[in-house]
Amino acid sequence: MADQDPINPNNGSGPDNAPQIAVITQYIKDLSVECPNSPAVFQWQAQPQVDVQFNINVNNVADEVHEVILKVNVAAKSDNGAHFLIDLSYAGLLGLRNLPEDAVGPFLLIEAPRLLFPFVRQIVADAVQQTGFPPLLLEPIDFNAVYLQQLNAMQTAEGEGDAGSDGSGPAGETPEAPVEGSGQTNS
Repeated sequence: MADQDPINPNNGSGPDNAPQIAVITQYIKDLSVECPNSPAVFQWQAQPQVDVQFNINVNNVADEVHEVILKVNVAAKSDNGAHFLIDLSYAGLLGLRNLPEDAVGPFLLIEAPRLLFPFVRQIVADAVQQTGFPPLLLEPIDFNAVYLQQLNAMQTAEGEGDAGSDGSGPAGETPEAPVEGSGQTNS
């Protein structure tokens, strides 16, 4: 039992058709941190309004490998100007094997971003702290609700343009998931 390979339990003795998912690696693809009005910003008394926007992009890298990019833009601004700006693209390479076709899109747009988000949250908190402000902890994101909202929007658009559509979305396409920012206040 101890010799059994956890990834391939058959140890090559036969076909393995069980779904397999693996995070191959995760990495910062792009990071920009700006505090354009320093040092004057540290004299301002106004509390900034923090606007958070995010996007999910999926790229097919190889036959069974996908890159999921969680892009987060954070802008803290007041009437005086910008306090800080953070642009982060954090990516993960995921290997998917033997997953049913209808499960690939939901996994890449719900579960993969959910796995990446804690790391994005930590990077943003650290980046904000390095600009001289208290760390900003991003609110959790319900990626399932975002996916369903995006899917409903796609189905509505398809229903208006193509009455005979089955509503499953374009074959092979994984939609982006843009969401308008939340008005978080940095305290």
